[in-house]
Amino acid sequence: EIKRVKIVRDVRIVSSLGALESLGGGEGSQGLDQQVPWFPRKVSDLDTFAEKVLEMGEELSSDHPGAKDPVYRRRRMEIVQKAKEYRSGQPLPHIDYTEQEKDTWRQVYTRLRDMYPKYACREFLHVLPLLEQNCAYGPDNIPQIEDISRFLKDCTGFTLRPVMGLLTPRDFLNSLAFRVFHSTQYIRHHSDPYYTPEPDCCHELLGHVPLFADPNFAELAQEVGLASLGASDEDIEKLATIFWFTAEFGLCREDGSIRAYGAGLLSSFGELEYALTEVPTRLEFEPSKTVEQKYPITEYQPVYFVADSFRDATAKLREFNATMKRPFQVRYNPYTQSVDVLNSKDKVQHFARSISNEMQLLASALEHV
Repeated sequence: EIKRVKIVRDVRIVSSLGALESLGGGEGSQGLDQQVPWFPRKVSDLDTFAEKVLEMGEELSSDHPGAKDPVYRRRRMEIVQKAKEYRSGQPLPHIDYTEQEKDTWRQVYTRLRDMYPKYACREFLHVLPLLEQNCAYGPDNIPQIEDISRFLKDCTGFTLRPVMGLLTPRDFLNSLAFRVFHSTQYIRHHSDPYYTPEPDCCHELLGHVPLFADPNFAELAQEVGLASLGASDEDIEKLATIFWFTAEFGLCREDGSIRAYGAGLLSSFGELEYALTEVPTRLEFEPSKTVEQKYPITEYQPVYFVADSFRDATAKLREFNATMKRPFQVRYNPYTQSVDVLNSKDKVQHFARSISNEMQLLASALEHV
């Protein structure tokens, strides 16, 4: 009953925002300060990232296991070209993987699948069998991102799109605001199936994808993305660090034990086991402290951050985001797959009315519970 009273009170508070209509002034500036970095406003704007990659993609560094293999390089170029040509609204590229590529996947999948029950968080363990049932995940098949994307959309609204290689932190995080995850489709070199110097389909599909089907994790990921839109370079660096210590290398508490949920752990046999030993330092996830932590790229992490839950991590992240210097707020519109910038009276009024309608519906529903 107390909860019902509180919700009715909240409805009245939100409804009172209609008083904004009595304020003077018109629509206000439609633009943003010229110093605000450009950011995508609709999901099709992500097409501008298609040919923007930091490294890898078409070119391989000299220390890449496949750098001196002309067959591997040609095959990789073929797959990367499909990502380069992809545009929003088109069917996601289908890759006919070779037997050699499937064998590499088989070795990775089998070994990790055996480790997950001991180390992975419960949300991950819940979704993985569903991916096996609905998206043809398994040791003998590399699933197609089209099938996975449809599954994720039904679960949380997240979708996949192909990418040539590593995006800039800003571009990658911006995409999460639209519940879009950029996924590579090429696989690591067969000479060393247990090592890759870059994200590949093993890392994306086994490490990242399962948790994008979990509503609470999806909310956490999108919160990082929304905060990145129009953020300063300094804040982008902070948000990228938060993503690193959550979505990539995050740990969480579960029934008195510590489990892994970060993709960098769930796609690495060695570090998955190492992270849950007494060797590394484990700290409480607090965004204001996490952003100050430096981290290595090519070796095991000396420090990991532990979240009580995805919901708790999201709540802490929202509090942290409120301290950022961005002079406006944004909200994602799932109906149009676009971002609304709340920088004028009319936009705030419209948002207030939509909240009021939703809160009234909730209060009415509670009357019948």
